[in-house]
Amino acid sequence: MTQQMSRRTVLIVGASALLGLAAPAAGQDAYPSKTIELIIPFAAGGGADIEGRLLAKEMSKILGADIVPINKPGGGGAVTYAHVKNAKPDGYTLAWNSTSILTSTNLGNVPFKQDALDHIGRVEWQPMPFAVKADAKWKTFEEFVADCKASPSTYKVANSGAGSATHVAALALMEAARCKVVHLPVGVKRRNASVLSGEADAMVAPLTGAINLARGGKLRLLAIPSAQRNPVVPDVPTAQELGFDASLDLFRGLSVPKGTPPRIKAKLAYAMTVAAKSEAFQELAGKSGFTVDPLPVGDFERLLEVEDAKVKRIMQSAGLYQSKAAN
Repeated sequence: MTQQMSRRTVLIVGASALLGLAAPAAGQDAYPSKTIELIIPFAAGGGADIEGRLLAKEMSKILGADIVPINKPGGGGAVTYAHVKNAKPDGYTLAWNSTSILTSTNLGNVPFKQDALDHIGRVEWQPMPFAVKADAKWKTFEEFVADCKASPSTYKVANSGAGSATHVAALALMEAARCKVVHLPVGVKRRNASVLSGEADAMVAPLTGAINLARGGKLRLLAIPSAQRNPVVPDVPTAQELGFDASLDLFRGLSVPKGTPPRIKAKLAYAMTVAAKSEAFQELAGKSGFTVDPLPVGDFERLLEVEDAKVKRIMQSAGLYQSKAAN
């Protein structure tokens, strides 16, 4: 009898130990068990917002939990990145990042660098074309540069805001062309209108912000600061093939608070990649002009390092660099 009780005790203890070990695993597998927030760095209605909302919808289907987009504009993305950096690293707060994670940190709008967050990966990218009004006298980028050199500091080039990705791309283009212009930080809402109205002579914008006007015959795209031509606008030459060494594309992807568990980041990366390749997201890409090209975290982090150094150099050259990150 005593031996039977002893054996029963061993079995009970053993089963309890197994249950104890299984409990955390079950809890881990439960992610996500509640609503996830996707923080978007820019206002509702723009390209970043439209793309982020659709990605969130498609990722929700894969993860089996709602992903709610929340717009937190301000500081060229700084408000969003600071919010996500300070959030609990549990996978329930995501940042819809972009090149703004490099521009806002190098501007000193936040006291940290892009690597203060963990990254999930890149979703898509797009060029930032140099565009003029369709009936402008310049048919090529070289013609604009020639006039600019003949009359320095005369022509006005609009961008989305001081220190924004479009501003940095414009600075890179003009520096490479040795062309002095007046940079107009008119904001996203006024950027296109400033060119169409004649307030600005040209602009640099994400392709998604210019493609419909170009397709509609209102804008002419003269060049893109990219390493290679873009399949969406294959007839637009790169600055490099025209002899101007400038290259800076706009990317978008996902980031999370530092210290988010690897298993959660892996789930998010899987959902991000599948969602990016969904029919709905691919359809939006075709209409809007961005290139779906998911990049895993290791490759994305290497890209961030390269692009961060590039943004830093351009900002330093223009006197904009004010990083407050601790060395």
